[in-house]
Amino acid sequence: MGVKNLSALFANSSIDLRRNIAFSDLNEKVIGLDAFNQLFQFLASIRDDRGRSLSDGEGRVTSHLIGILTRNSVLLQEGVKMAYVFDGKSHPLKSQEKEKRRELTRLATIEYEKALKEDDLVKAKKFAQRTVKLTSEMIDDAKSLLDLMGIPWVQAPSEGEAQAAQMASEGISFATASQDYDALMFGSPKMIRNLNISGRRNLPGGKSIEIKPELIELSDLLRGLEITHEQLIDLGILLGSDFNPGFKKVGPKTAYKFIKKHGDFETILKNEALINSIETPYEEIRKIFLEPDVNKGIKLDLDGKFQADKIKDFLINQRGFSEGRYTGIIDKTAREIDDLESQSSLSDWF
Repeated sequence: MGVKNLSALFANSSIDLRRNIAFSDLNEKVIGLDAFNQLFQFLASIRDDRGRSLSDGEGRVTSHLIGILTRNSVLLQEGVKMAYVFDGKSHPLKSQEKEKRRELTRLATIEYEKALKEDDLVKAKKFAQRTVKLTSEMIDDAKSLLDLMGIPWVQAPSEGEAQAAQMASEGISFATASQDYDALMFGSPKMIRNLNISGRRNLPGGKSIEIKPELIELSDLLRGLEITHEQLIDLGILLGSDFNPGFKKVGPKTAYKFIKKHGDFETILKNEALINSIETPYEEIRKIFLEPDVNKGIKLDLDGKFQADKIKDFLINQRGFSEGRYTGIIDKTAREIDDLESQSSLSDWF
């Protein structure tokens, strides 16, 4: 979920905080991806016309594997290097948020089944996207496919976005890719949104909009909003994060006003009635973002090969993918990668 509604404050900035970029801008750059964030996107969006996850003949969900293959193939063809970062053990403060998500999933499942009985497929698909569950089997399958595609993955000790942010801070990666803004809270110097959901998105009423990758730099965000990194974290606590529910009647504008007026959460707590009635472990939350549980000095194996034949065997023979639909994607990606490597080899001579 991440910090709620942070982007609503971007209009307060004196500079443009979001810069549209093309895939070609990321050629030869390493991007750290929050794996769970990506997988949830794929599981939510890749469904049939009744809102059901796609699966193989044995009932194993394959929607996330389709996403990994198709979206990452586009990036690989552009010469983008990636490293997926998987969540480890959650912080105890996240348990309340997880319980809330489980309840929302339960309620969405009820509404989904009701919509199916009413034959309202539009409503059914909307609620189906809120019933996403990520199992250990799905995670293992995702890691297996990444290995075959030559994309390294990292197992974080705790929060995946924290580990990805650490890698970006150390220069191991160029940026962190996620739809959540937690990467900035964790101190990632750069983050990219919409990396794997770019393209045209249909809107109600038949209209559509183009979604492009966006680059956001932490230094620009802090300078544009005229706050410090610590104040950004306090702002996130006010809005609500994965570690606290936020505060009723405190939206982005109010939270930003409180930060600019009082400077920090302690002072806000003493002076604002909307805040002082709710107990929040803000010092512990701050520590999660400022001193996250991460591994430093990660070594990425960026020499992995795209193994087309083994990918076909895994997806087509073992997971029931359509040979006609996906063989072309796999073969094209293999050819493009070979061309990129050939061009790189030739450039070494000049």
